[in-house]
Amino acid sequence: MHRRSATGRTDTMRGPGDDEALYAIGWTLGSLASLGTIIAVRMFGM
Repeated sequence: MHRRSATGRTDTMRGPGDDEALYAIGWTLGSLASLGTIIAVRMFGM
């Protein structure tokens, strides 16, 4: 019987934190894309 950790899931193949890192990278890229769009709209007056 396995117990769940209170700090998060641990996958024996990938290790802890891989999903959280991908989640953070996705939010960062999405934020940069949004910021780039806002800057482009202001610069080019679209």
